[in-house]
Amino acid sequence: MVNLGDSSLRGESAARLVYVLDDDVLMRRSISHLLNGGGYELHAFSEPAPMLDTLKQTCPDIIVLDLALGRSDAIDVMRQLAERKFAGKILLISGRDEATLGEVQRIGERQGLWMLPSLRKPFRGSELKSRLIAQATVAEPTAMPRLSKGVSVDIVEAMAAGWLELWYQPKIDLRSFLVCGAEALLRARHPDHGILTPAMLVPPVGSRLHQPLAQFVIGRAMMDWRYFADHGMVLKLSINLPVSVINAPGFVNALREQLPTDPRYPGLILEVTEDEAIRDPDWISQVSTQLKLYNVRISIDDFGTSHASLSRLLELPCAELKLDRSFVSNCPSDRLKNALCQTGVDLAHRVGSQVCAEGVETIEELEALIRMGCDSAQGYVFAKPMPPEAFAVSVIAQPQQFAERFAHLTKTEQIAGEAKGLLMRGHN
Repeated sequence: MVNLGDSSLRGESAARLVYVLDDDVLMRRSISHLLNGGGYELHAFSEPAPMLDTLKQTCPDIIVLDLALGRSDAIDVMRQLAERKFAGKILLISGRDEATLGEVQRIGERQGLWMLPSLRKPFRGSELKSRLIAQATVAEPTAMPRLSKGVSVDIVEAMAAGWLELWYQPKIDLRSFLVCGAEALLRARHPDHGILTPAMLVPPVGSRLHQPLAQFVIGRAMMDWRYFADHGMVLKLSINLPVSVINAPGFVNALREQLPTDPRYPGLILEVTEDEAIRDPDWISQVSTQLKLYNVRISIDDFGTSHASLSRLLELPCAELKLDRSFVSNCPSDRLKNALCQTGVDLAHRVGSQVCAEGVETIEELEALIRMGCDSAQGYVFAKPMPPEAFAVSVIAQPQQFAERFAHLTKTEQIAGEAKGLLMRGHN
């Protein structure tokens, strides 16, 4: 889809055209003042109708959109923008809570609109400018009809036809907010059904088809690693494999043959689910030690879902523990989830493992995980899974984007920690 508002179509030196739709006159003036002279051409509107009429003649690069608009709202405006196939980017602003902003954000993404990371009022000029240059996200392609429950995909046919591919979601270090890795996630580009997710593809537990599928995943991940490295980012990739594959005779030898010999190669992470790992901790210990010789580490995925005892988890020599998204979601306000996540972080750190939180969607969740001491995170708050080419353009080509957007959270925690320390010393 062509972005009619792209400055490249109006000339390289043209200012980026921004429409501001907000019924608060002071906010419109404030945004105009903040962006004045910064390479932006602004047009401000107090009601949707005049802006939508203007779109017929000129399409902006970005629309800054308030959630509440008097007799209208952002959801209604986005619905009309989607009907018009608006190809620019949308930045939501509001004084509402982060959860509401996140819900409206996801509605826009599901409508096929390119959404910039939303911004709560009041905000600083630096925050506004960083949002305007951030990477926009849109929901995964859904143009093709979804598979009905009675339809299955033959994984052998999918591999033979070349439908399978890996998409990547970045893992972000929560101290530096730099990309520290990426998880490879299976997808299929079906000619009739569009993009298919693992739930529609992965064979049942115990199927022999897991073996050839695993070989495809490993081979494609190593090929994509070289592609990413050639584009300037040396990443430690994570892939999901069932224990039955890792435990199969000859697996370690076959894996070793596929690992890059490039001196830049940082190693590989194999993610296995918690319920599989705790069935045989002795085996995990042996295979983990053997794989470590080839710079391959084990990660325990979906922590918390199998309700394993902490004593058994202490026996697992894993390099990483991943907090399941079902516990990360709403962990700031849910005391039980918060306690489980904190326990997972403390447990992993005591045995020398790192902790990655998956499925992080809101700023509040991110702040809570930073307070817990979580090492890394992945989720929609940063980026959705994307094909390798899109990953190279939106993540590798903009390595500082997450630090620019989120580093202030770490600084805030540092200041709070220092203040708490001073207070404690004062009491002493």
